[in-house]
Amino acid sequence: MIVFRYLSREVLMTLSAVSAVLLVIIMSGRFIKYLAQAAQGVLDPGVLFLIMGYRMPGFLQLILPLGLFLGILLAYGRLYLDSEMTVLSATGMSNRRLLGYSMAPAAIVAVLVAWLSLGLAPQGVAEVAKIFNQQDAMTEFDTLVPGRFQAMKDGSRVTYTEGLSEDRGQLAGVFTTEKRARSKSEGEKKESAITLLVAEKGRQVIQADGSRYLILENGYRYDGNPGQADYRATKYETHGVLLAKPSVSAEIGEREAIPTRELIGSDEPRHQAELQWRLSIPLLVFIVTLLAVPLARVNPRQGRFLKLLPAILLYMAYLALLIGARGQLDKGKIPMELGLWWVHALFLLIGAALFLWQPMKLKLASRRAVKEMAHA
Repeated sequence: MIVFRYLSREVLMTLSAVSAVLLVIIMSGRFIKYLAQAAQGVLDPGVLFLIMGYRMPGFLQLILPLGLFLGILLAYGRLYLDSEMTVLSATGMSNRRLLGYSMAPAAIVAVLVAWLSLGLAPQGVAEVAKIFNQQDAMTEFDTLVPGRFQAMKDGSRVTYTEGLSEDRGQLAGVFTTEKRARSKSEGEKKESAITLLVAEKGRQVIQADGSRYLILENGYRYDGNPGQADYRATKYETHGVLLAKPSVSAEIGEREAIPTRELIGSDEPRHQAELQWRLSIPLLVFIVTLLAVPLARVNPRQGRFLKLLPAILLYMAYLALLIGARGQLDKGKIPMELGLWWVHALFLLIGAALFLWQPMKLKLASRRAVKEMAHA
């Protein structure tokens, strides 16, 4: 039990460190993307951390298997490098026992990943989808921030206001400019035109059909083409501007938010493919453990990182093949009975071959040495 606790502690500590680093990297990249949308006024800054919290289970369900794989490679690689594995082997530690000890932390990770994949991750995606739907229902008026130029409609319109009331009902010192394409004359190319609006104040008006307009009061409208001195100025008392709804990029599939219990009873191929994907992630944990144990064996002269790159490439090939098979399963090009299981079977065979190859190699080397000594 002492050896078991020692090996498990080494693996779990390395797993935690690697997973934490990977999680920070992935979440930082996604947070920067959402932060850019918030800076454009597409997202409310107040929901950024809420979105990241709901997305965390989806990130962890893919990070933890990789963290376990790298944790075994790094932890066992250090033990081989320090000759601790050699000492353990001399005291009766076989490869099978080492694999059995490694499966214990793998089982803990698999249970956690299954909880994330089958329960928390779909719930988190559903909550994120609700937030994005609420944000998508907001208009340009709802996302204005006083004292900041705000781009809307894919950058074709920029709006600025000096002041905004607490109830967001009144604007003061409004400036808005919008680009549009127009034909100069028949047969000629469309050229870019600019409409610039300046007003002392503005307010929002909601029509019966739900459309919203920004009503500007006491201002000027300027129409013209950039680089040309043919601008037309028009003074107005009131002028209406249609408020477009910002397009929020969520990058979330609808089926990812479906509860697992609904997928189990569904006959739709896409739902069955999603169910197999969710079940594949916990199964992935045990197979990558079988792959990692033999790949972690290194010669002290070679260094602990010699097999790290080939091992990572093998893991990425496993994950890429799973994702590719999932896409083909969605399109109906792979029978549902075969599903994603053939990918797991393939890498299970690869793991078994790697696990059995090293003892066979040692036996062959021993026999060769015995024969050489007999001939001598």
